[in-house]
Amino acid sequence: MGADDRAKLMDSLKANRRSARGRTASAASRPAAAAPKRKVYDFKELPQVKQLQMHRAAADMMGIENPFFRPHDGLAAGTSVIEGNNYDNFASYNYLGLNGHPQVSAAAKAFVDRYGTSVSASRIVAGERPFHGELEAALAKIHGVESSIVMVSGHATNVTTIGHLMHKGDLVLTDSFVHNSIAEGVRLSGATRMNFPHDDLDALEKMLADHRHKFERVLVIVEGLYSMDGDFPDLRRIVKLKQAYDAWLMVDEAHSIGVLGKTGRGIAEHFDVDPNEVEIWMGTLSKTFSSCGGYIAGSKVLCDYLRVTAPGFVFSVGLSAALAGAAIASAELLEQEPERVERLQKNGALFLKLAKEAGLDTGPSAGYAVVPVIVGDSAGAATLSNRLLAKGINALPIIFPAVPEKSARIRFFITSEHTEEQIANAVAVTAAELDDMRTEGNAVDRLIKAAR
Repeated sequence: MGADDRAKLMDSLKANRRSARGRTASAASRPAAAAPKRKVYDFKELPQVKQLQMHRAAADMMGIENPFFRPHDGLAAGTSVIEGNNYDNFASYNYLGLNGHPQVSAAAKAFVDRYGTSVSASRIVAGERPFHGELEAALAKIHGVESSIVMVSGHATNVTTIGHLMHKGDLVLTDSFVHNSIAEGVRLSGATRMNFPHDDLDALEKMLADHRHKFERVLVIVEGLYSMDGDFPDLRRIVKLKQAYDAWLMVDEAHSIGVLGKTGRGIAEHFDVDPNEVEIWMGTLSKTFSSCGGYIAGSKVLCDYLRVTAPGFVFSVGLSAALAGAAIASAELLEQEPERVERLQKNGALFLKLAKEAGLDTGPSAGYAVVPVIVGDSAGAATLSNRLLAKGINALPIIFPAVPEKSARIRFFITSEHTEEQIANAVAVTAAELDDMRTEGNAVDRLIKAAR
């Protein structure tokens, strides 16, 4: 090939390379073809769902039936019917046996006949009915304070009240075992949250000393009776602490009203504390008051403010007639029949005494309406629950993440309607089944056996 031919060939190759580079750059600048759009998202792709499916698969391998969401047929009291079979029931917080009481049911029916099944609006608009005020007056009287405000959900009551009253720049100090609704309310508020170890009031005092001066408002939140452990705080000391550091105090009495105190008026009565020394009392209607909903009790100024500003109240439908009627009748019975409280407290003390004698780990429970039997792992707690059901006892497990994995448990709700025989049998069967399970090995051992 001559010199001229070689030069022409090189020019041609260079031209081709420039052309190729141009085509590549042009292709890169063009948007990639869009992936076809799917019609609906498949939630199986969520990592949280995949984790749940893994847990369920592990439970299936170990032969653990899902103990949750079993439908009960009829009234759940000291006994309950599941799939046509009768069980001694320790999984319902019908503490004073008022759910199904003839007076309570009659009141609910009468209110429905007069007002219908819904008030059909938020109370601030057109949903206000005379029974709302009647119920709120009854609850304020029970707590010994000026006023109360009723909402349609216990969980939402905490969320909206805390979320509305507290703001960024404020501090909320909570016992580490408080209910999820309290944690969600603080998160919504934007306030700083600090947990003190469960029932460690020395730690609470140190937090107040170290941090009170850094924040505009400080709210301390505790429960009147802790729903997982069945213990309660020293209210007298907490009141003194919050007064010394100019803080607010909120007490969630979801599980303590109707349970603590000689006449069931809650933790203030138990400690002989003036209830007006506590800024915010919270309670639910679904336990002692055999209804559904939540409420805040305290000063008239506080309740009037929440009535016109709290989003969970202003923008929510008012409590229905049936629920209000049942709660009003239950409040009346709480006052008329204090012997129900006495029976409940006697039954709780008996369960705790027998459980300790049987060597069961009941944690810090004080032996009122809630007594846990700590098993130690979630699989073990679920297995024990199923074994109890097979022996005619309905008691549900509390597993991670509701409690730490090493603290998984069976939670027994004690009521005024349980008999001594039911209580003695439940404790004896639980102890026997737990001994058998421990002989068979822990959850890891059972999983290895199942995989072979």
